[in-house]
Amino acid sequence: MRLSLMSSAFASGGAIPRRHTCEGENVSPPLRWSRLSEDVKSLALIVDDPRAAAGGVFSHWVLYNIPPDMDGLPEGVEAGGTLPWGAMQGRNSFGNARYEGPCPPLDEEHTYYFRLYALDAPLDISAGATREQVLQHMESHILDRSELMGRYGRG
Repeated sequence: MRLSLMSSAFASGGAIPRRHTCEGENVSPPLRWSRLSEDVKSLALIVDDPRAAAGGVFSHWVLYNIPPDMDGLPEGVEAGGTLPWGAMQGRNSFGNARYEGPCPPLDEEHTYYFRLYALDAPLDISAGATREQVLQHMESHILDRSELMGRYGRG
């Protein structure tokens, strides 16, 4: 079975609700993923806007060491480096260890990618790692991946 990622808040390719953006409550959307094989030892989730930063990707959420027995995330995951249920949050491009929703310039629509990675081991890095550090550490540990794409425009 192939890993799949979905949200009850928006369909892949659809509009991300205002509630999950800087113009709303700025809370993370609820996410669900398909059942994992027993080879999966942890998960990582990275939310990016590839168009926001000149010459680079802007990350809105970096979450890793998600326990493999979880089948999703609730709406409104709390801020903080190490979460009570074991996962760790890295620093997003705002410099914070939390979800920060879409906030494109006025009169622009951007595309946001929620990428889930199934890993064969937990990542041996501390809370607060950058997107680049997480990608580097998981490089040889990826068993599968899935993507959920959403759009948001202000104006």
